[in-house]
Amino acid sequence: MKGNTGSSVAANALAAGKEAAEKAKKGLSDIKVAFAYSSVVYDQGEMLKGIAESLGGVPVLGNTSFTGVITPEGYITGDNGFVGILALGGNDLTVGVAGKAKAGDARATGREAAKEAMKNAGKDSAPAYFYMAASPGEEEFYLKGISDVIGRVPFFGGSAADNAIAGEWKLFAKQNVFADGVTVAFFYSDKPMTNLFTGAYRETKDVGIITKVKDNRTLVEIDGVPAVKKFAEWAKVDPDSLKGMDLLVYTITSPLGIKDRLGGLTAIRHPMNGNDDYSMAVGANLAENTAVIRMEGTVDELIASGSKTIDDLKTKMKATPAAMHLVHCGGRRAGMGERIEELVQGVKKAAGDIPYIVVFTFGEYGYEDDGNNTTGGLMLSYTGFPG
Repeated sequence: MKGNTGSSVAANALAAGKEAAEKAKKGLSDIKVAFAYSSVVYDQGEMLKGIAESLGGVPVLGNTSFTGVITPEGYITGDNGFVGILALGGNDLTVGVAGKAKAGDARATGREAAKEAMKNAGKDSAPAYFYMAASPGEEEFYLKGISDVIGRVPFFGGSAADNAIAGEWKLFAKQNVFADGVTVAFFYSDKPMTNLFTGAYRETKDVGIITKVKDNRTLVEIDGVPAVKKFAEWAKVDPDSLKGMDLLVYTITSPLGIKDRLGGLTAIRHPMNGNDDYSMAVGANLAENTAVIRMEGTVDELIASGSKTIDDLKTKMKATPAAMHLVHCGGRRAGMGERIEELVQGVKKAAGDIPYIVVFTFGEYGYEDDGNNTTGGLMLSYTGFPG
C-alpha cells in the first residue's frame, strides 16, 4: 500500500477540493480510496465535485473536522475553509465505500451501509478491517448494525465535528452529503492495519459505581449520589462551578474512564454538560452497575501524547507504516488552544517521511488486543497501514 496527502485553504470549495486532490494523487498510480476532512463553511457537494475532477471515480469519504486538520504541510485551517485528503492505493487492496443518511433507527442504517459497502467492493464476505465515521450521538448503534452484517472485524474512525458543537457537521461518501448518519470503508487486503486506541490519561484513586443512567448518555448517579456532585467531591471543586458547558471544559484534563472487561483499554467518557439536577450529559454510552474512574492529564501531557502515540504505534506495528490515519479528539485540541503548533511539530517529527493526516473529531473509535471494537471521547485512534 502507498499513501499521499494534499490540502487547500482556497475560499472556493470546488477549487479547494481539486487543489487538495491534485496534491494527494502525486506519486500514486492506483488509488483505491481517499479520506477527505474539511471545514463546515464549505459547500461539501462543491468540494466533492472538485475532488472528483481530479480523482475521477475514486471513492471519497469523510466528514467535517473541528477547526482544521494536520498533514505534513502543517496545521491546515482558515476562516474561509480548509480541506485535507489522504489517498491510499495499491494493487493488493480492494475498498468498498458507502454512506447512509439515518433512516429509521441507527442500527438498521448501519446494516444497510455495511451491505452497500460489500456490494461496492464486489465482495460477499466480511472485510479484513473497516473505517467508520458517524454523526455524534448514536455511534454505538451504527457499529452494532455493521457488526450484525460482518461480525467482529477490527475498525477505526471518528465522529464528524464542527467548530462549536452546534450540529453543523457533515458526513459524505462519494457525492452523498448528510448531517445524520454513517459512512464506512471496507478494506479487503492480506495485510492487516494496526490501530492504537488510547486516552493517554492517568488513573486516579477516584472510582465509583454507575448507579443510574438515563437514555444511554445521561449519567444521573454515581454511588447513589448525583453525578456532578460526586465528581465535584472527587475533584474538590464546587458542583455549581460545573454547570452547563463549564463541565465540558473542566473535564478535558479530568474526564471519566471505563475499563474494558480484560483491563487492556480504558475508554474515555467526556462529560459534556452539567445539568440543573446535577446529572451530566456524557459523549458516549454508559451502563449501570459498572465502574467509572476519574482520569487526569495536563495540557502538556495531552500535547506530548499526540506524538508519543505515533512512536507507540510504530513499535506496535514492528515496521514503518506506509501511511497513517490519525484520529485526534477535537476536545483535546480545544484544550491546547494557541499551543496547537506544539502538537503539529511533535507529530511531524514523530512521523518523519510517513504520509499522514490528523482529523479532529467529536468521538473516536478503535480496538485493542482482544479485538473488541470500542467508541470513546477525548481519545486518540491512530492507525498505521502496512507497506
